[in-house]
Parts: sequence; structure tokens; C-alpha cells
Amino acid sequence: MRQPENDAPTRGVAILGSTGSIGTQALDVVRDQRDALHVEVLSAHRNADLLIAQAKEFKPNVVVIGDDAKWKEVNDALFDDGIKVYSGAEALEQVVEVDGIDMVLTAMVGAAGLKPTLRAINAGKHIALANKETLVVAGEIVMNTARNKGVDIHPVDSEHSAIYQCIAGEFHNAIEKVILTASGGPFRGRTLDSLAGVTKADALKHPNWDMGAKITIDSASLMNKGLEVIEAKWLFDVKPDQIDVVVHPQSIVHSCVQFEDGSIKAQLGLPDMKLPIQYALTYPRRLKNDFPRFNFVDYPSLTFEQPDIATFRNLGLAFESLRQGGNAPAVLNAANEIAVARFLRDDIEFLDLPRVVEHVLAKVSHQAKPSLDDLIAADHEARAVAAEWKA
Repeated sequence: MRQPENDAPTRGVAILGSTGSIGTQALDVVRDQRDALHVEVLSAHRNADLLIAQAKEFKPNVVVIGDDAKWKEVNDALFDDGIKVYSGAEALEQVVEVDGIDMVLTAMVGAAGLKPTLRAINAGKHIALANKETLVVAGEIVMNTARNKGVDIHPVDSEHSAIYQCIAGEFHNAIEKVILTASGGPFRGRTLDSLAGVTKADALKHPNWDMGAKITIDSASLMNKGLEVIEAKWLFDVKPDQIDVVVHPQSIVHSCVQFEDGSIKAQLGLPDMKLPIQYALTYPRRLKNDFPRFNFVDYPSLTFEQPDIATFRNLGLAFESLRQGGNAPAVLNAANEIAVARFLRDDIEFLDLPRVVEHVLAKVSHQAKPSLDDLIAADHEARAVAAEWKA
């Protein structure tokens, strides 16, 4: 991938989902690395106030607000700054194609990130991928398109970034397995009975990471790790039985790679998303920053344990959908998105999350070789079935 030289323009970035957790941290990175990065496009779904503030600071050429009803508010606020303002899903897909964008950071939550990511790849834009659902839903299509277009996909998730860093320089050495680490979330060690009646406030108390509500709930149910397992399969071209998950409560070892000779390489660091974000946006360079540094003395004990798949069934369901292949991962993801939204509305219980997913996987017809249209249809059907589920 081309990179700016000392006397060359900085790398132009489009940040899709700039008002979310990853998007705001990405702008922290841009703020600190203005010699290497500048913002071309910002987008948000509904948070007009923060989008306006971000646009006034970073001066992108274009902003997109997903909610059409908020277009006038954003446009009026940015008119004097000369920033073009658009709204809606189609506008978001179109703006990723514009000149001046070298990389698109897809930090949107959920399957909504798939279409703009594919549009950016088809336009030859390199991708910093924080939207794991893109590969969960349509991994084979996305990766084949990226290869055909000569587009690089740099993972932003800390686990996949760790693996990406571990295999740098190892391109001629076969991977025996990848080992994804998981914090275990706020309910690590809890029994199934003890999880009955836990609230969304309980589930949103992640011990290590500051993330958005949807990802935090997914972490509590271990679905987040399940989605990362599926993402890893496509990013690193490995089979399901080449992917392991270990619970690592300290969140210092972000993930590992074991090679054919038995050697294991791991990437370590404090649980801070700005490091993998910066690595993805500025790859292949490692730019100096003032992020807090990990010190071994501060962590004299790093521990690892097997995940409890019997209690946290979503991780097992994710592995099962990956082995089944076809449209199963897309169905799994759609069912989970609806289930999490219902849990956050106090419509279902925490222990209902895997029940919804399992029910939807059983109800939606399996397709072994789905097209993109088939996957989108399966996504819609799965959402409808999940919305109707009753305990």
C-alpha cells in the first residue's frame, strides 16, 4: 500500500461511524498524527451534535448523517465551513468512492457496514476494518473482491491486529493455529443459574475495555469472541479447527499465532484500542506516540483458562455456524443483533440471547453457496424471526 513520504501529502481517511467508540478514538489518533493522516469523510448515524463538532475540528470535505431528518441541522451548522453534507445509506456508499480517500475505516456497528465496505473495496480504497460483521456476513465475497481489486484489509480489532502483527515477515511460514484471547467479560466464572436475572447495567460493566453498548453486551455473552473467530477464518485463511480461544482476564496478550514448528508469537500491550487503530491507519509504519506503555513489573501474573462454552453458549454457536458455512454466519449475526437490541430494551433476559440465536439458526433455511443477494435476504429473514421470538 502506498504511504506518504516526508514531503508527500498525508494519507486521506474516511471514518464511517466517527461518533462511536472506535471512531472517536480514531480521531484521537488523527489529532496526534496530523503529519501522517487527515480526514476526508466523516459519518454518523444519528449523533448530529458530535458529528458537527468533529467536522468543525477536522475539516473533512464531506460528512454523511444517516438519519435523513437531521440533514438540515448538520448542513446549516457546516454551511459556512464549506463542508458538503449528505444523508442516508446510499450517500454513505457513494462517498467512499471519492478522490482523496486512501483508506476507509469502517467503524460502524453491525451488518450495516457491509455495503459501504464492499463499495470502498470496489473503488480500490484500502480498508481499516473495525466492523467485524462485514466478514461474518460475507467473508468469502469480501476477501475475494479485495484480492481481485488489490486492496489491503488491515484489521482494527485488537485480537486480529495482534495476529496481523505476529505474521508480518512470516509470509512463507505456514500457520498451525491462531489463538484468540478473551477477557471473559463481566460474568467470567459465573454459573448458568447465577446469570438468571442479570441486568443490562451488569452486562455493560466490562472489566477492561471501553466499548459501545452492543459490543460490550456481545463481550459479556462471548458472542463478540464468536464473531471474531469467524472474522479470523477469513482474514487469515485458516480452518475452524485452526482457531483456538483462551480466556485471559488481564487483556495484555491480545492474541497469538502458532507456526508449524511449534513456535508461538504473541502481541502484548495495555488494553487501549488506539494502538491497533493507529497501526491499521498508518501501516506499515509504526509511528511514535505517547500512549501509556505496558510494564511487565505491573503485571507479575498473566493467566489463561478455557472458555466456558456450556454457560456462554454463543461462542459454541458461532463455531457451529462457521463449520456449517454458507449463510449460517450471516443468520447468526443478524439474530444476535436483534437479540442484543431487545435485551438493551429490557424485552428479553440475558440468558435469552443464545436462545434467540439458536432458534433463528434452526428456522432460517441453510444455503451452502449464497450470493450477496442471498446473504442480504437471509439477514432480513433472520431479523424478522428474531424479533418475533418469545420465551
